[in-house]
Amino acid sequence: MGDILLLAAGDVAPDRDDPSECFELAAATLRQADIAFCQLECNLTEGGSRLPQARHTHRSTLKAAHAMKAAGFNLVSFAGNHCMDWGKEGFFDTIANLEAADLKVAGVGANIEAARAPVIQEVRGTKVATLAYSSILPMSYWAEADRPGCAPMRAHTLYEQIEHDQPGTPARVHTYAHRGDLAALLDDIAKAKAVADVVVVSLHWGIHFVPAVLADYQQQVAHAAIDAGADLILGHHAHILKGIEVYRGKAIFYSLSNFAVDLRMTPEHAASKGFKEIQVLSPGWEPDFDSLYNFPPDARMTLIAKAVISGGAITRVGYLPAFINRQAQPEVLAAGDPRFTQVIDYVRAIGVAVDLHTGFVVQGDEVLVQTS
Repeated sequence: MGDILLLAAGDVAPDRDDPSECFELAAATLRQADIAFCQLECNLTEGGSRLPQARHTHRSTLKAAHAMKAAGFNLVSFAGNHCMDWGKEGFFDTIANLEAADLKVAGVGANIEAARAPVIQEVRGTKVATLAYSSILPMSYWAEADRPGCAPMRAHTLYEQIEHDQPGTPARVHTYAHRGDLAALLDDIAKAKAVADVVVVSLHWGIHFVPAVLADYQQQVAHAAIDAGADLILGHHAHILKGIEVYRGKAIFYSLSNFAVDLRMTPEHAASKGFKEIQVLSPGWEPDFDSLYNFPPDARMTLIAKAVISGGAITRVGYLPAFINRQAQPEVLAAGDPRFTQVIDYVRAIGVAVDLHTGFVVQGDEVLVQTS
């Protein structure tokens, strides 16, 4: 049947007149893939009204969908905390525009049944199913039986006072998966595995901007998903890289970071309470009013996850280090570039910081994940 190449990037959110510029430095790599995945972080619509619960948001147009397709993408998750930013009209416009550009859309739908349905792509006789969910959920963004939205994978938070005799001291934070959502996710995986050779699970989750730290529920959900039959976990939302874990021989990318996210900054925004609250989460984060990429220094480093499928199974997993410039363009790096080593060292360090002692081997311009 021949090898099948799957490439997966993180968050994408064009906000410029020519969205094809976003992918100029990465398109040649993405076009090599049989399946190329990303997470859409904005609506593609000229209609709708911004919902009051939407936080920072912008919107793009059908041009962005065509630019994503031209760059090599053919599979998009829209399951995230921006899917309903512009209401139902914006939500359905986005899905229609992605589909008009011949992009498959995962994790969203007119109701919960549609949102939970897998996208199945058949490549040279091998079927790959992709399911997508979000744990980052403004009110009413998740689908229900009679409401559009994304497939939810909610989590509960518990704050434990550590020093009971010391009022006001920091608490220990515990999170655990929403029982019903986790049961539904595991059921979806089992059903997908029954009709596909490989099951990929995309999860919009985790703690944004804080280096290395994972929430408890992330490992709980990821391990349960693999136990149920998932072959690869692709995480995003944190806007910075997080560690890579191997569990039962399967790779878990806890955060693919940003990929092509335009974010302008004005002095007014930089002085706002909302920005000040998140700015403190990541060391060294300073606004750059002349840049299209206003994220923390750690967010300059990113990667493209790479999986090779052969004989109906994933036989090789790794990643391609990349770096994002001030114009919010990701550049895939060659091994001789000092930034190549910077990304590798960072991925290894943030993994060790949370007790993920995954082995990596550099092979050419790729970093292999040791899964056995």
